[in-house]
Amino acid sequence: MSENLETESESPRQAIVPDSAAGRRFDAVLAELFPEFSRSKLSEWIKSGDVLLNGEPARGRDPVRGGEVASLTVVLDTQTHAEPEDIPLDILYEDEHVFVINKPVGLVVHPGAGNPSGTLVNALLFRDPGLAVLPRAGIVHRLDKDTSGVMVVARTLQAQTALIEQLAARDVHRQYVAVVVGALVSGGTADAPIERHPRDRIRMAVREDGKDAVTHYRLRERFRAHTALECRLETGRTHQIRVHMAHLKHPIVGDPLYGGALKLPKGASDELVAQLRGFKRQALHAETLEFAHPITGEPVRNSAPLPADMVALLDALRDDTRHHAELERGRR
Repeated sequence: MSENLETESESPRQAIVPDSAAGRRFDAVLAELFPEFSRSKLSEWIKSGDVLLNGEPARGRDPVRGGEVASLTVVLDTQTHAEPEDIPLDILYEDEHVFVINKPVGLVVHPGAGNPSGTLVNALLFRDPGLAVLPRAGIVHRLDKDTSGVMVVARTLQAQTALIEQLAARDVHRQYVAVVVGALVSGGTADAPIERHPRDRIRMAVREDGKDAVTHYRLRERFRAHTALECRLETGRTHQIRVHMAHLKHPIVGDPLYGGALKLPKGASDELVAQLRGFKRQALHAETLEFAHPITGEPVRNSAPLPADMVALLDALRDDTRHHAELERGRR
């Protein structure tokens, strides 16, 4: 679907109010009858008169008796004017309700002023043109352009609403791998609110007046002057892991916004120096995503392997650590 797609109108949808709902509020019952739509959207339609009860307008607070016919006329506007593009996607899981993809480094999620095409949204619209009528083409969370890894995309309004609710309730397991500066001795939790930087609008920052942000991290592998961490998001603020690790004075290797000046370990091998100098993006990968299927409730878990550049970086860090350990043993 493209920018010349017209608004899609559907004939009225109908459902019978069950007898067991007698005495309950109309808006609450309506949300159960039409779970593909959010409560806020249903409330809008009640107020606009697009939802009827036995052919008559009703207020959200009105009680139902049971047995009535609830009907609504849905008008879904095109939500995105991006053009479909045949961009290959690494699909980890798919059914009629969701896509789970492994986003590569360098792929922008949403079209914008600097990226009008060649984005994940363009690729998704080619794969499933029906996504054009969903908010944000079904995307429920995003990854930064240069962060790789697992993302879930909804293919229906019902799935999108359910997944957004899971994210809000912090019921989605999101696990990342990050390579940071400094040899940490233990894991921990970064609980520090995040908001837009007061002067640099491209950056985020830890601020007292920011939104709640919590990142749990633990050691996966320790090197001489770096650490591979396993990070789990409890919240999902923009740049959250990147901001939190920089706040802890352990910025992510290669991070162009929060990484600071390049730091080379003393006596680093030529290979490691080349890897660290050449790593021009944040060494961050969304490794595992687990959520309850928005329709069946069954757990859906997918993992994506580390991209080649992070594998090479970790190999160089291991070799450097091993080499210096051997030198230390030789001096004893």
